[in-house]
Amino acid sequence: MSQSHTAISSDGTSIAYDREGTGPVVVLIGGAMQFRAFDPVTRQLASVLADRGYSVINYDRRGRGESHDAPSMTLDDSIADLRAIVTELERTGELGDGVALFGNSSGGSIALAAAAAGLPVTALVLFEVPLGDELGADGAEFVAGLRERIAGDDPDAVVEYYMKDMPPAWLAGAKASPSWPIMVRIGPSLEPDAESLAWSQSAPRRELWGHVIAPTLVLTGDETLDLMTTAAKSIESTLPNAEHRTIPAANHSWEPHIMATTIADFLHERAGI
Repeated sequence: MSQSHTAISSDGTSIAYDREGTGPVVVLIGGAMQFRAFDPVTRQLASVLADRGYSVINYDRRGRGESHDAPSMTLDDSIADLRAIVTELERTGELGDGVALFGNSSGGSIALAAAAAGLPVTALVLFEVPLGDELGADGAEFVAGLRERIAGDDPDAVVEYYMKDMPPAWLAGAKASPSWPIMVRIGPSLEPDAESLAWSQSAPRRELWGHVIAPTLVLTGDETLDLMTTAAKSIESTLPNAEHRTIPAANHSWEPHIMATTIADFLHERAGI
């Protein structure tokens, strides 16, 4: 059964998280639009992974769910929030040797940035991180455009802009769903997602994360966009200890039991945790 907790980030922002299970720590980093009350699939993943012998942290990123809004929502803030969770786990004696990170979509680029910044990471599992071309300029242009819309007076435009390069049916479906007001509400919290993708293009990738030696599993679905496979191969070729696998998954989503089994088997066999 999960237990709710709070960590206080370096700027005083309260970060809410659930902890479920006992064993080595796995932190789940959501991508765009994901938080606990809005994301039952990741909650299921946490429960199944906990049953496999792990202590699983599922948290609301700042500006989402029960974590507080803050004047600043940058990539550095997101990394500081993860450090706050790690510090709290260390304080309570639950940390062990460090944390494994599961990053979904743009949560994967946040995970990479956190590992590169020195978070005590024992392993990484990354699902369909939508990186642009190495050293490309599109990421910087995208985050600049997003920030312009966050500063504007049309909150719908923030999410519309963030989703502009996705299949049109995805945006149309989102706007027609009862979830659209929730997505608009958390729109400002998309800035770290966009910034992390831009960061991945800010220097040669071997310079950005070539010092990260944690065992890494890069995953794509067997039905996915070409850009996801290209990005996965780029991560695999620039991280020292990474491998790429394909799993049954489609439309940029996954089934909790398949993902939990994939994560647990990798952590046990490759990371020894």
